[in-house]
Amino acid sequence: MKTEIKSFQELSATELYHILDLRNQVFVVEQNCAYLDTDGCDQAATHVLIWNNDEVLVAYARVIAPGVKYKSSSIGRVVVHASYRAKNIGHLLMKTAVQTVFDLYKTGHITISAQAHLQKFYNQHGFVTSSEVYLEDNIPHVQMVRT
Repeated sequence: MKTEIKSFQELSATELYHILDLRNQVFVVEQNCAYLDTDGCDQAATHVLIWNNDEVLVAYARVIAPGVKYKSSSIGRVVVHASYRAKNIGHLLMKTAVQTVFDLYKTGHITISAQAHLQKFYNQHGFVTSSEVYLEDNIPHVQMVRT
């Protein structure tokens, strides 16, 4: 596995294609959710990519600076390819994303909008639920914070 952290400007067209493809495979097709994935935040984000043999993007997340989506920094679009789940890659991805927030913004205060069924996963990375369940793109979510 190879982990990369890149700004939007550093991404090649091929890498961006792989990111959008993985996000669409999971968030649109697998979760049967028609929504606009390209929300205008990718250009301001730092992108965390985990590759298998430089060919298959197996996991991805984006890190966003404080003040863009929330007052605090945020992590979003956290996704692991279906073929690579239950292999602790999601934990590696979150550890890397949280460390990237520390490195870039010198803070541990992070807000996320998490799918409600993943609260225990995010709890393992220091996130605490801070809202009631709400629908985002017709999927139950909760806001979670890490301080």
